[in-house]
Amino acid sequence: MQRIRLRYTKRGRLRFTSHRDFQRAFERALRRAEVPMAYSAGFTPHPKVSYANAAPTGTGSEAEYLEIALTEARDPERLRELLDESLPTGLDIVDAVEARTSGLADRLTASVWELRLEGVAPEEARRAVDTFNAAVTVEVQRLAKNGMRTFDARSAVEGLEACDARIETHSPQADRPTDQPCAILRLVVRHVTPAVRPDDVLSGLRAVADLAPPVPAGVTRLAQGLFDEETGTVTDPLAPDREAAVALSMAAPTAAASQAPA
Repeated sequence: MQRIRLRYTKRGRLRFTSHRDFQRAFERALRRAEVPMAYSAGFTPHPKVSYANAAPTGTGSEAEYLEIALTEARDPERLRELLDESLPTGLDIVDAVEARTSGLADRLTASVWELRLEGVAPEEARRAVDTFNAAVTVEVQRLAKNGMRTFDARSAVEGLEACDARIETHSPQADRPTDQPCAILRLVVRHVTPAVRPDDVLSGLRAVADLAPPVPAGVTRLAQGLFDEETGTVTDPLAPDREAAVALSMAAPTAAASQAPA
């Protein structure tokens, strides 16, 4: 059985796609592309697809991940192309690797987000960010299944800064609601329990600095992976699989040479 890991995006209007909607669209794409999927056992078999830490509905993303299991080996890049052609524009398969290591979900421990605040002056955003970063705790409330819940939105935040609006912070294809000048925040947040989402940080900015954008923020996840304590960056979760593939390809000629007759 071969396992393939994919990175996909949610761009433009497709950012309003729910996780369940994406699941249905992806399973249709698997059928259209004639992918030799492995299926679960039981009375209602399902294709073996593992989704990891999907972004909330309404947010764009450049870094969503999933893993599929195949009954026959396929070239990851060719498979990526076939699936990308079978999905609507906006749900784009942008990367594919063969899984050669374990624990993809365990490597998704932090995210980098871009928050575009239309109608907010950059200077006002910088003052609010400084106030948020200086706070020891920032309590916010969110409606949960069991009622209103209060939690600290500050402890999970590893980085929050106001960026120069003239600097492009993501790829040209990434979701960008408008081209109008606005304040842009870059947020690095750990995946903790309860989860701290970008809207929780916005609630925290409103609570401690009275920052209230006149229109909803445009939120895009730029990256997702392991948080590097030394550099303060979020690393590519598919890198270990690429490195393992390179190591295997380098080892193969050596092994063949050692077995050749003298």
